[in-house]
Amino acid sequence: MDRIAQLKQFLEASPNDSFLKHALALEHIKLGDDITARQLFEELLAYEPGYTGSYYHLGKLLERAGDKDAAVKTYETGMAIAKAANERHTYNELQSAYEDLLY
Repeated sequence: MDRIAQLKQFLEASPNDSFLKHALALEHIKLGDDITARQLFEELLAYEPGYTGSYYHLGKLLERAGDKDAAVKTYETGMAIAKAANERHTYNELQSAYEDLLY
């Protein structure tokens, strides 16, 4: 069984498991399926906005799609949440991606 099938099977048992959704989205990115990955990241962040690692990957995905405004907003939202949660490493990664995009 491939990784995507395994992750989907695990998600059937735990449909709101953010780690599993994040992992599944990353697997879709590896396959070049950004549409499915975006959907998974957006579902995950709607359910658990504090899952800060997903903002970086969603922002990069939006950059690749040419949606700069959505990427900027994603990074800004992620930075605000990471700052509030005192997640310095995540905040710094998001800030770096944000600044790279704007400057």
